[in-house]
Amino acid sequence: MRKHHYALILFLLITQGVVAQRKSIDQRVDSVLKLMTLDEKIGQLNQYTGDRDATGPITNNPNKLIEIRDGKLGSMLNVRGAKETREVQEVAMQSRLRIPLIFGLDVIHGYRVTFPIPLAEAASWDLPAMELAARVAARETAASGIHWTFAPMVDIARDPRWGRVMEGAGEDTYLGSQIAIARVKGFQGKGLGDLDAIMACAKHFAAYGAAIAGRDYNAVDMSEHTLWEFYLPPFKAAVDAGAATFMNAFNTLNGIPATANSYLQRDILKGKWGFKGFVVSDWGSIGEMVPHGFAKDKSQAAEQAIKGGSDMDMESRSYLPNLAKLVAEKKVPVALIDDAVKRVLRKKFELGLFEDPYRFSNVERQEKELNSAENKKAALSMAEKSMVLLKNEGQILPLSKNLKKIAVIGPLAKSEEDMHGFWSVLWPNDKLISLYQGLQDKVGKGTELVYAKGCGISDTSKTGFAEAIAAAKSADVVIIAAGEAFDMTGEAKSKTNIHLPGVQEDLIKEIQATGKPVVVLMMAGRPLIFNWTADHVPSILYTWWLGSEAGHAMANVLFGDYNPAGKLPMTFPRDEGQIPVYYNYYSTGRPSMNDRDTRYRSAYLDMPNSPKFAFGHGLSYTTFAYSNLKLSSKQINATGQIKVDLTLKNTGKYDGEEVVQLYLQDKVASVVRPVKELKDFQKVMLKAGETKTISFTINKEKLAFFNQQLKWGTEPGDFKLMIGTASDQIKLEDTFVLN
Repeated sequence: MRKHHYALILFLLITQGVVAQRKSIDQRVDSVLKLMTLDEKIGQLNQYTGDRDATGPITNNPNKLIEIRDGKLGSMLNVRGAKETREVQEVAMQSRLRIPLIFGLDVIHGYRVTFPIPLAEAASWDLPAMELAARVAARETAASGIHWTFAPMVDIARDPRWGRVMEGAGEDTYLGSQIAIARVKGFQGKGLGDLDAIMACAKHFAAYGAAIAGRDYNAVDMSEHTLWEFYLPPFKAAVDAGAATFMNAFNTLNGIPATANSYLQRDILKGKWGFKGFVVSDWGSIGEMVPHGFAKDKSQAAEQAIKGGSDMDMESRSYLPNLAKLVAEKKVPVALIDDAVKRVLRKKFELGLFEDPYRFSNVERQEKELNSAENKKAALSMAEKSMVLLKNEGQILPLSKNLKKIAVIGPLAKSEEDMHGFWSVLWPNDKLISLYQGLQDKVGKGTELVYAKGCGISDTSKTGFAEAIAAAKSADVVIIAAGEAFDMTGEAKSKTNIHLPGVQEDLIKEIQATGKPVVVLMMAGRPLIFNWTADHVPSILYTWWLGSEAGHAMANVLFGDYNPAGKLPMTFPRDEGQIPVYYNYYSTGRPSMNDRDTRYRSAYLDMPNSPKFAFGHGLSYTTFAYSNLKLSSKQINATGQIKVDLTLKNTGKYDGEEVVQLYLQDKVASVVRPVKELKDFQKVMLKAGETKTISFTINKEKLAFFNQQLKWGTEPGDFKLMIGTASDQIKLEDTFVLN
């Protein structure tokens, strides 16, 4: 009893301390606000870029330092380094109220050490690993004087034509929500104020991933039901995980630019969800409401944006010149400006910048943290986990370590630059590990590597084929590195043709015709189309862009030192004509029962409905058997739960991991439900021959959905339970009833 008594007292003291701290910060924010002029308040809502790493069109401004000194700036992006941020912060400390700046940077998949692109990390389905990747990035970033990253991107993306698919977690709402939580926790660590924590920024709010025709910056047109069912949940997960900031989107929704969309930013985010952080515009998006045709000039755009809930103006130069006049004209209540300023100031207090504006700008800590052996080890592990084994017929992989000669062919075989992928922080004289270098470091003196480029990434010429064919014929096995250049997928990289570029597939055909064992490594930032290769090459490994340790990770997987366990987070189409194609589609009144059933069905005449590779697909060097599905009950009420057990056995000869995926289908409801929805998963390690019981719990939350009135809840009815190794590879099924 005494222990419980002391525990209760301790709990109360801690709770009171948290409340007191919050009250103290709010009081301090109010005290600063009372000292500020209107111009100084507006200055806190103004963000400029530095002179490097620009991510949008720049307006030349030779007076930046003067404006900082005059208190007309609240934040800067693209200023990095402990020394550089300190120098700029010193200018801010010359302003009347000495309000510190927040420094932000697009730290999308690593800072000094580059991790795999986010879509590749999502393919790991390994939440702790993704949290660690963000944690390492945060440590390096914070050590360089930066307080804030514009990540994670949590947009649901069903269209691989959209270049920014590489920056997110793929097509699934549940998986995307779990990854959003992991990445926010990774960036923010134990909490803002720690010297290894940076502010996360959930973006792009909202529905940017559904840009019409997959064209970046385009409009979005969707139903309210689709918005709430599929696109908003990852943002809600980010709020619940404590994301410090949000970024709005370039797109329109219901005809209104997201930057000025009060339904999104005020009604949902700051209202219904109770978000206490601040919202930053995307680069120039406030001013871009003029070409949208939503505002006649930047003054009206500023009015619309602040009313709509956009707190900070990133690089559109709309707030600073116009808000004071708008207040004077009584078009904008000063209360709206005060609310936005308080949100920004609160984060500066939470970061501890008022106590010490230079606390993150420590050169000694920066030198110790950046590019450490520990950080590179984490990047290597993440890269290994991110690869997806698409095919392995004849078990060509893993390769024997006794091979005498390996031909390494293809335009990406010796590439270092492309390994960093798009949206990475660039460093002078950076050294990334190419595939060829990774293989060199892996094989012994008894194995010879013979290299031939064959062709460039986008070449139309086949003049290099002969050399490549000769190299292949001389070798025991051929490794072909094909795919995209790093700048072919990313922001402003939308494409109508996502087939393997140039004559690369022709090169693969010629090499395959030699009769030698062929392994293709496909390196890209999005799902590509490579149908001939997919049909004819026995072993295909999708490696994405893997970052600093790419070559070492690929070599480890090729030789079996790591058994691949990745699963696709996006559907791979057969052709662009299928797009958007995704696994959790709604059934129709005339569903196609199979790929040959096209007569008066929802089907194509010239192509199957099914994708080339389905969501969740991914093989291993070992095999797994699913059996003994047991439900604790066949009925569940709104307050109950069902325990689901199954037996998973590693039936192969290698130790390996399997991602066990649980899908549900609501058979009949007041709104049509998807044919299946991912509702849980577990990544399980099993030694060769090992058997484990895997358990899941189904509760009300997993059965709920948004009804016709957009209310979240459940309805009585029949449910189908599906468990398998991919969305199209269901191994166990059962049904149950919700009473």
